[in-house]
Parts: sequence; C-alpha cells; structure tokens
Amino acid sequence: MTPDPVRTLSRGRTWLGIDVGGTKTALRAQTDGGVVQDRVFHWAARGVEADLAQLSREVGLLRGQLSTGFDSVGVGLPATLDSNGVVSAWPNRPEWVGLDIHRVFRELFGGVPIRFADDADLAALAEAEAGGSDRLFYIGVGTGVGGGMVIGGVSAGIADTGSFEIGHLITDADGPGCRCGRRGCLQATASGPATLERAGRLRGAPVTFAELRSGVIGEEQWAVQSVDLTCHRLAVAITGVNELLHPDVVVVGGGFAAGLPHFVARIDAHVRTLARPGVPSTPSIRESRFGGLSTLHGAVALARLLAPS
Repeated sequence: MTPDPVRTLSRGRTWLGIDVGGTKTALRAQTDGGVVQDRVFHWAARGVEADLAQLSREVGLLRGQLSTGFDSVGVGLPATLDSNGVVSAWPNRPEWVGLDIHRVFRELFGGVPIRFADDADLAALAEAEAGGSDRLFYIGVGTGVGGGMVIGGVSAGIADTGSFEIGHLITDADGPGCRCGRRGCLQATASGPATLERAGRLRGAPVTFAELRSGVIGEEQWAVQSVDLTCHRLAVAITGVNELLHPDVVVVGGGFAAGLPHFVARIDAHVRTLARPGVPSTPSIRESRFGGLSTLHGAVALARLLAPS
C-alpha cells in the first residue's frame, strides 16, 4: 500500500484504524474532513515484547505527523480472544497467545475508546458501507478463509453475536484435516496453502503461487483442477449461507483470491449450478472493492462508530 501524501490534518475528530497482521500491520488516521494519513510496517522480529515496542514506535511516528490526537481506535485482529480480551489462539503469531490485548492497547492509547473485531468482520463492514449493501456476506481467501456478514448495516461479529467463522464450516465431512482439529473445514480445502498443496499433488512437484497462476493462465489441468475444487467448496459454503441468511451480495476478497484470474467467475458459476430448482434468488457475487485494504477501511469505520458525537 502506498501511503497518501503527508498533509496537515484539519481540526475535528480523528479516527484511527489498525489492521494487525501476521507479517505486517497497517495504520490509517482519518479526519471527519476526509483527510487520510497511512503507515505500514512489517514486523521486524519475532517475540511479543519486540512486537509491542515496534507497534508503539509506529503509533508514535503517526502521532507525530498529526496536528491532533485520536478520538477513537478500531482494531482488526485475526487472533481469537477470550471473554477477557486475552489472545487464546493465533496460529500466525503464537507468541501473542496469553497476551491481554485489551490492557496493552489501553496503555498505548490511554482513555481513548477502543474496539477490536475480527479482520473479516471489518472487511464486510467496509464493503457494505462502500456498496450501500443492506445484507452483505464477505468471504476472504488467503492463508485461511475468513468471513463476515452485515445485516441492516451491522456486522454480526461486531455486534457481539460471534465472528462469522466460515472457514470452519464443514463442507466435506470426509475431507482433509484442519488445523483446528476437525476434518472437512472449508479452509482445509479452500485456503491458499490448501490449494497449493493440492496443486503440488496433482503436478507431482511443489507449486508456488506464481506457478499456480501461470498454470491457470495456461490452462494446465493440474492448476485448473486444483483451483476449481477450491472455488467449488467456496460455492458450497456460499450456497449454505444464502439458504440461511439470504445476502443481496457476496464479496470475495483476500490476497490469494485477488491474484488468480477468473477466480470469482468460477465461484459464481458453481453457485448457479448449486442453486435449488424453483428458487430464483441467487446473490450477486463480486470482487472486493478494496482488495487487501478491506480490513483497514473497516477498522476506520469501526472507530467512527465509537467516536463521541
């Protein structure tokens, strides 16, 4: 992401969105006048103490570019938190397990209102706001498979009804094992790593993402088949969500999905094949408006919801 040019921020409210990732973190400050300032950094070292020190430095640098402080903070976090705000699981950064994330961020930002949400829940919120959608389902395909559902402008996860864990929806009871300990979860078949592993088996040699993409473009069967099964399993999950919640639109995001040609079109074709006869309603399926920035946009939107009026 290329940061916006540095500009003097006008007086008024300033919201901060943070997208905390396993390899990098993005910060976005935005005023009620629409002025935006970004910072992006990669984690320099492994270890929770080093991570928190780096996060504190980067927040300080962003503060130094502003003429005002933050009125509220929204944080997208792919980790699982318990009821007390302690990280209970984060496969990509296991050293954060046991960290009281609520306490750490209160110390970092003082008395400023702060709210945490699952990264896919925030992506759904951003996509729904941008598209004016009343019922939107977001599914993100990357290292894992994440999901978020917005109904009436409210994200299910942010409304404290629980994150929309579409990645752990069982789509094939006899399918491969998932890192959660079960078998047949969607992400065990349809995540980026699962797709690459399957492509490697079909090809008879390990496959990189670049090789997979080239194989799809060249219509090599090992590549096409591996991606098509991923799209089919995603379509199965989307079809189930449609039967229960009837979204108007489904948005497909995530870095893995964005990098493969015709990925969304393949999903759409499978969804229409799976449609129940006599039931005409199938959701519109489209690519993410924001690509890899959906969670960051959603984090800012969450901060706006928290800011005192």
